[in-house]
Amino acid sequence: MPRVPKIPKSREPSASRLTFAASVRRERQAQGMTLEDLGERSGLEWSYVGQVERGIRNISVDNMDALARGLGLTLRDLL
Repeated sequence: MPRVPKIPKSREPSASRLTFAASVRRERQAQGMTLEDLGERSGLEWSYVGQVERGIRNISVDNMDALARGLGLTLRDLL
């Protein structure tokens, strides 16, 4: 029987995830928005937005786009 490698329970966030997180936070703060403001504008829960900004969440492309639109940007600009 082949040995199945264990997947670690807590993985460190990737550099890409942390870069995106920093971009969202920087843009939100530059616009003077709270997490609640961005959540409302993007259609996402403010707590989820906070988790994205901390690099906890592995966000989908659709939600990345929603955050970009909530910031008045294209996803390309945010990336």
